[in-house]
Amino acid sequence: MSVTGPTPYVEFAGPGSAPSTGPPTAPLTWGQRAIWEAIVRTAPDDHYFNFGRVLKVPGSRTVAEVCAALAALLARHGAFRTRMSDPLRTTLAEPYQRLAEKGRLPVVVTTEDPDRVLDELAARPFDYFGEWPVRVALVLDGDRVAHVVLVFCHLAADGLGAEVALRDLRILLLRGPNVRRPAAPQPLDLARRQAGAEGRRAAQTAAAHWEREYRRIPPTMFAAFSTSSAPSGSPAGPPIWRALLRSPALELAVRSIAAEHAASTSTVLLTAVAELVGRFTGHETCAVLPISANRFRRDTTDIVATMSQEGLFTLDRREATFAGLLRAAGPAALRAYRSAYHDPADRNRITASVSAERGEPIHPYCCFNDMRFADPGPARCDPAEITAALAQTSVTWPMSQDKLNCRFCVHLTAEGVSLTADTRCLSRPGMERYLLELEALLVETALR
Repeated sequence: MSVTGPTPYVEFAGPGSAPSTGPPTAPLTWGQRAIWEAIVRTAPDDHYFNFGRVLKVPGSRTVAEVCAALAALLARHGAFRTRMSDPLRTTLAEPYQRLAEKGRLPVVVTTEDPDRVLDELAARPFDYFGEWPVRVALVLDGDRVAHVVLVFCHLAADGLGAEVALRDLRILLLRGPNVRRPAAPQPLDLARRQAGAEGRRAAQTAAAHWEREYRRIPPTMFAAFSTSSAPSGSPAGPPIWRALLRSPALELAVRSIAAEHAASTSTVLLTAVAELVGRFTGHETCAVLPISANRFRRDTTDIVATMSQEGLFTLDRREATFAGLLRAAGPAALRAYRSAYHDPADRNRITASVSAERGEPIHPYCCFNDMRFADPGPARCDPAEITAALAQTSVTWPMSQDKLNCRFCVHLTAEGVSLTADTRCLSRPGMERYLLELEALLVETALR
C-alpha cells in the first residue's frame, strides 16, 4: 500500500480501573478466552480471525480532526487500550488482559482504495502481546479524510462490538471529541463479574447443558483425515477452503418457511444445516456449534469486546419431515444459545472428562455463524418467484489456507451462505454439493 507522508500517531489517554477494583489487569473474559484458544489452534494462519470496517467520514475533516476523534474513541473503549500479558515474560500462569491508561497508536495515511487497504491491514496476524488491538488507516481525498479504515483484533471486539465502535466514532466526528456521554461498559469489569459469584452461577448452568449433551452426541460430526469417497473424497492443497453460495432462491425459500412455521430465518437455516450434516455423515443425532452474540444483558449491549461464543445445538433427526425437525429445533436452539454464555475452562474440563469416559475425543467440529446484521425476516414468497430465482445461483471459492481450528463452518452473511471446511474431512466437490443440496432442501420445503 502506498503511504502519504510520515506516519501520524493517535495520542490517547483514558481511565484505568477504579481503585476499588484493583490494578488495571484482569483474567480474560470468557469471549476472549474462547477466541484465544481458537487463535492458538489456527496459528500461523490466525489472521483468519481479523476483520474490519470502512467508515465514510461525514463532512470535511482534516487528519488532525480525525485523529482527535480516534483518541476519544480509544479513551472511551478500554478494549482498544488492552493488550495481553505474555505468560512467558511474567510470573502469571496464563494470559491476562492489561489496560493501558495512555499510549500512541500509529495511523496509516494513504490515497488507495479503502477496501484494498482493509484487506492489506487484515492480512497479517496481530502481535497480541505488543500491538494495540486495532489498526487504523485514513484514506485521503485531497487534503481531507474521506474514509477511516479500522481492522480489529478479535480479542478486542466481535462484529457487534465493531458496530458500536463505528457508531461512536461517527458521533465523535459529527459532534467533536469533547461530547459528553455516559461511560461505556468495559471488558475488565466484565471479566471480574464473570469470575465472581454471579458469573459462576451462569457458568454452572451452561456447563450442565454441555455435559449432558456431550454424553449423548456422536464423538464428532466430520472425522479427521477421512479417505472415504463419501463424504470426503480427495483433500485439496492447501487443505482449508471456503465456498460461497450466492442464492436469492435460498433466501426467498428461508423467509417463506419461517413465515409458514412462525420461526426465525436463523433457526430455519440452523435446522437445515444440521439436517444436511446428518445426511452427509449418516449421524442420526447431529451436534452443531452456533455462535451466539451473548449481548442479552443491559450492561453488555453497547460493550466493545468479544462477547460471541459457541453454544451447543443438538438435533435428533427422527422426524420424517423438515416441518417436524423445525418444531423440535426451536427449543433446542434456545437451549444452545443460552449455553453459549459459558466459561471455556468448564467446557475444556467437560470435554476432557467425557472424552476419557467414552474412550475417544468428543468435539463436534461443526459450526454455524449467523453474521447478518439485518435479517430480512419471515415473509410468504411466491413459489414462481423462488423457482425463477434458481437461475441466479452461483458458487465461488474466495479463500484457502493451511490451518483452521474447526473442520466445518457455515457462515451467513449479506453475500450469501459460505462453507469453510477442511478438505481432509469434506472435499471441495463435497463442499459444493453440500451447499447446493442445502439450497435444494430449503427450496423444495418452501414449494411444498
